[in-house]
Amino acid sequence: MKATDRFYEAVKVIWEQYYNHPFIKGMGDGSLDISKFRYFMLQDYLYLFEYARVFAFGVTKADDPEIMRVFSKSIDAILNNEMSIHKAYMARIGIKESDVLNVKPALNNTSYTSYMLAVSERGNVEAITAAILACSWSYAEIGRRLAEDKKAAEHKFFGEWIKGYAGEAFQSSNSMLKELMDRLTQNSSEEEYKKLETIFVNCSKYELEFWNMAWAGEPENA
Repeated sequence: MKATDRFYEAVKVIWEQYYNHPFIKGMGDGSLDISKFRYFMLQDYLYLFEYARVFAFGVTKADDPEIMRVFSKSIDAILNNEMSIHKAYMARIGIKESDVLNVKPALNNTSYTSYMLAVSERGNVEAITAAILACSWSYAEIGRRLAEDKKAAEHKFFGEWIKGYAGEAFQSSNSMLKELMDRLTQNSSEEEYKKLETIFVNCSKYELEFWNMAWAGEPENA
Protein backbone atom coordinates (compact mmCIF):
# COMPACT_ATOMS: atom_id res chain seq x y z
CA MET A 1 0.00 0.00 0.00
CA LYS A 2 1.29 3.44 -0.93
CA ALA A 3 1.84 5.98 1.82
CA THR A 4 -0.93 8.24 0.56
CA ASP A 5 -3.42 5.35 0.53
CA ARG A 6 -2.45 4.45 4.06
CA PHE A 7 -2.67 8.06 5.26
CA TYR A 8 -6.08 8.52 3.67
CA GLU A 9 -7.42 5.45 5.48
CA ALA A 10 -6.18 6.95 8.75
CA VAL A 11 -8.04 10.25 8.30
CA LYS A 12 -11.24 9.26 6.50
CA VAL A 13 -13.39 9.82 9.58
CA ILE A 14 -11.83 13.24 10.19
CA TRP A 15 -12.18 14.31 6.57
CA GLU A 16 -15.84 13.25 6.49
CA GLN A 17 -16.34 15.89 9.15
CA TYR A 18 -14.95 18.47 6.71
CA TYR A 19 -17.36 17.48 3.96
CA ASN A 20 -20.32 17.66 6.36
CA HIS A 21 -19.12 20.78 8.16
CA PRO A 22 -21.69 23.62 8.25
CA PHE A 23 -19.09 26.10 6.98
CA ILE A 24 -18.25 24.02 3.91
CA LYS A 25 -21.85 23.01 3.29
CA GLY A 26 -22.76 26.68 3.60
CA MET A 27 -20.34 27.57 0.80
CA GLY A 28 -21.84 24.77 -1.27
CA ASP A 29 -25.45 25.89 -0.95
CA GLY A 30 -24.67 29.61 -0.73
CA SER A 31 -26.10 30.05 2.77
CA LEU A 32 -22.83 30.82 4.58
CA ASP A 33 -22.80 34.17 6.37
CA ILE A 34 -20.38 36.50 4.58
CA SER A 35 -18.99 37.73 7.91
CA LYS A 36 -17.87 34.18 8.73
CA PHE A 37 -16.30 33.84 5.30
CA ARG A 38 -14.54 37.18 5.74
CA TYR A 39 -13.03 36.03 9.04
CA PHE A 40 -11.98 32.75 7.44
CA MET A 41 -10.29 34.50 4.53
CA LEU A 42 -8.34 36.80 6.82
CA GLN A 43 -7.14 33.93 8.99
CA ASP A 44 -6.38 31.72 6.00
CA TYR A 45 -4.38 34.49 4.36
CA LEU A 46 -2.19 34.72 7.47
CA TYR A 47 -1.96 30.93 7.54
CA LEU A 48 -0.67 30.80 3.97
CA PHE A 49 2.34 32.96 4.82
CA GLU A 50 3.42 30.44 7.46
CA TYR A 51 2.46 27.50 5.25
CA ALA A 52 4.84 28.80 2.58
CA ARG A 53 7.63 28.87 5.17
CA VAL A 54 7.11 25.14 5.74
CA PHE A 55 7.79 24.52 2.05
CA ALA A 56 10.90 26.69 2.35
CA PHE A 57 12.25 24.23 4.92
CA GLY A 58 11.75 21.55 2.30
CA VAL A 59 13.87 23.48 -0.19
CA THR A 60 16.72 23.87 2.30
CA LYS A 61 16.62 20.27 3.56
CA ALA A 62 16.24 18.45 0.24
CA ASP A 63 19.42 17.13 -1.35
CA ASP A 64 17.76 16.22 -4.65
CA PRO A 65 17.32 19.10 -7.13
CA GLU A 66 14.03 17.64 -8.39
CA ILE A 67 12.59 17.57 -4.86
CA MET A 68 13.82 21.12 -4.33
CA ARG A 69 11.94 22.13 -7.47
CA VAL A 70 8.71 20.56 -6.19
CA PHE A 71 8.87 22.61 -3.00
CA SER A 72 9.89 25.73 -4.89
CA LYS A 73 7.02 25.38 -7.37
CA SER A 74 4.63 24.92 -4.46
CA ILE A 75 5.81 28.13 -2.81
CA ASP A 76 5.19 29.98 -6.07
CA ALA A 77 1.73 28.40 -6.36
CA ILE A 78 0.83 29.53 -2.83
CA LEU A 79 2.12 33.08 -3.12
CA ASN A 80 0.97 33.76 -6.68
CA ASN A 81 -2.01 31.47 -7.34
CA GLU A 82 -3.71 30.50 -4.09
CA MET A 83 -3.26 33.94 -2.55
CA SER A 84 -4.77 35.49 -5.68
CA ILE A 85 -8.09 33.87 -4.71
CA HIS A 86 -7.85 35.55 -1.32
CA LYS A 87 -6.86 38.90 -2.80
CA ALA A 88 -9.81 38.80 -5.20
CA TYR A 89 -12.21 38.21 -2.32
CA MET A 90 -10.57 40.84 -0.16
CA ALA A 91 -11.08 43.36 -2.96
CA ARG A 92 -14.76 42.37 -3.16
CA ILE A 93 -15.20 42.65 0.60
CA GLY A 94 -13.22 45.88 0.81
CA ILE A 95 -10.11 44.64 2.64
CA LYS A 96 -6.67 45.95 1.74
CA GLU A 97 -3.64 43.67 1.95
CA SER A 98 -2.06 46.15 4.37
CA ASP A 99 -5.09 45.71 6.65
CA VAL A 100 -4.53 41.95 6.84
CA LEU A 101 -1.13 42.41 8.43
CA ASN A 102 -2.82 44.10 11.40
CA VAL A 103 -5.11 41.13 12.00
CA LYS A 104 -4.25 38.97 15.01
CA PRO A 105 -3.90 35.27 14.15
CA ALA A 106 -6.41 33.13 16.05
CA LEU A 107 -5.06 30.66 18.60
CA ASN A 108 -6.07 27.67 16.44
CA ASN A 109 -4.27 29.26 13.51
CA THR A 110 -1.07 29.87 15.47
CA SER A 111 -1.15 26.41 17.05
CA TYR A 112 -1.49 24.73 13.66
CA THR A 113 1.28 26.67 11.91
CA SER A 114 3.57 26.37 14.93
CA TYR A 115 3.16 22.60 14.83
CA MET A 116 4.00 22.41 11.12
CA LEU A 117 7.01 24.68 11.53
CA ALA A 118 8.26 22.63 14.48
CA VAL A 119 7.93 19.42 12.45
CA SER A 120 9.78 21.07 9.57
CA GLU A 121 12.59 22.41 11.72
CA ARG A 122 13.22 19.11 13.49
CA GLY A 123 12.20 16.60 10.83
CA ASN A 124 13.39 15.41 7.45
CA VAL A 125 11.93 16.01 3.99
CA GLU A 126 9.47 13.15 4.46
CA ALA A 127 8.11 14.72 7.65
CA ILE A 128 7.81 18.13 5.98
CA THR A 129 5.85 16.61 3.09
CA ALA A 130 3.49 14.79 5.46
CA ALA A 131 2.82 18.06 7.33
CA ILE A 132 2.13 19.95 4.11
CA LEU A 133 -0.04 17.34 2.45
CA ALA A 134 -3.00 17.30 4.83
CA CYS A 135 -3.93 20.87 3.95
CA SER A 136 -3.31 20.64 0.23
CA TRP A 137 -5.00 17.30 -0.28
CA SER A 138 -8.06 18.03 1.86
CA TYR A 139 -8.67 21.36 0.10
CA ALA A 140 -8.36 19.62 -3.26
CA GLU A 141 -10.99 17.11 -2.14
CA ILE A 142 -13.30 19.77 -0.71
CA GLY A 143 -13.05 21.85 -3.87
CA ARG A 144 -13.61 18.84 -6.12
CA ARG A 145 -16.64 17.65 -4.17
CA LEU A 146 -18.26 21.08 -4.00
CA ALA A 147 -17.68 21.62 -7.73
CA GLU A 148 -19.66 18.48 -8.55
CA ASP A 149 -22.70 20.66 -7.93
CA LYS A 150 -22.77 23.08 -10.86
CA LYS A 151 -24.91 25.54 -8.91
CA ALA A 152 -22.24 25.68 -6.20
CA ALA A 153 -19.42 26.16 -8.71
CA GLU A 154 -21.30 28.97 -10.42
CA HIS A 155 -22.46 30.72 -7.25
CA LYS A 156 -22.01 34.47 -7.64
CA PHE A 157 -19.95 34.76 -4.46
CA PHE A 158 -18.57 31.39 -3.34
CA GLY A 159 -18.14 29.95 -6.82
CA GLU A 160 -14.74 31.56 -7.31
CA TRP A 161 -13.38 29.87 -4.18
CA ILE A 162 -14.81 26.50 -5.20
CA LYS A 163 -13.50 26.67 -8.76
CA GLY A 164 -10.10 27.84 -7.52
CA TYR A 165 -9.55 24.70 -5.44
CA ALA A 166 -11.31 22.39 -7.90
CA GLY A 167 -9.37 23.83 -10.82
CA GLU A 168 -6.57 22.18 -12.74
CA ALA A 169 -3.78 24.33 -11.30
CA PHE A 170 -4.51 23.49 -7.66
CA GLN A 171 -5.38 19.86 -8.35
CA SER A 172 -2.14 19.41 -10.30
CA SER A 173 -0.09 21.01 -7.52
CA ASN A 174 -1.67 18.67 -4.98
CA SER A 175 -1.07 15.61 -7.17
CA MET A 176 2.60 16.60 -7.37
CA LEU A 177 2.82 16.60 -3.56
CA LYS A 178 1.07 13.24 -3.27
CA GLU A 179 3.46 11.73 -5.78
CA LEU A 180 6.39 13.17 -3.86
CA MET A 181 5.10 11.63 -0.61
CA ASP A 182 4.85 8.20 -2.22
CA ARG A 183 8.26 8.53 -3.84
CA LEU A 184 9.95 9.55 -0.58
CA THR A 185 8.46 6.63 1.36
CA GLN A 186 9.11 3.80 -1.09
CA ASN A 187 11.71 2.26 1.22
CA SER A 188 10.45 3.53 4.57
CA SER A 189 10.29 1.21 7.58
CA GLU A 190 7.09 0.56 9.51
CA GLU A 191 8.37 2.81 12.30
CA GLU A 192 8.95 5.64 9.82
CA TYR A 193 5.51 5.14 8.31
CA LYS A 194 3.89 5.45 11.73
CA LYS A 195 5.72 8.70 12.49
CA LEU A 196 4.66 10.22 9.18
CA GLU A 197 1.11 8.99 9.58
CA THR A 198 0.93 10.64 13.01
CA ILE A 199 2.01 13.96 11.51
CA PHE A 200 -0.57 13.65 8.74
CA VAL A 201 -3.34 12.78 11.20
CA ASN A 202 -2.38 15.61 13.55
CA CYS A 203 -2.44 18.15 10.72
CA SER A 204 -5.82 16.81 9.62
CA LYS A 205 -7.12 17.39 13.15
CA TYR A 206 -5.75 20.92 13.06
CA GLU A 207 -7.56 21.43 9.75
CA LEU A 208 -10.85 20.44 11.40
CA GLU A 209 -10.22 22.91 14.21
CA PHE A 210 -9.54 25.60 11.61
CA TRP A 211 -12.96 24.97 10.05
CA ASN A 212 -14.54 25.04 13.51
CA MET A 213 -12.80 28.35 14.18
CA ALA A 214 -14.09 29.78 10.90
CA TRP A 215 -17.65 28.67 11.68
CA ALA A 216 -17.52 30.20 15.16
CA GLY A 217 -16.54 33.50 13.54
CA GLU A 218 -14.52 36.39 14.84
CA PRO A 219 -14.53 36.65 18.67
CA GLU A 220 -16.14 39.82 19.99
CA ASN A 221 -13.04 40.75 21.98
CA ALA A 222 -10.63 40.13 19.08
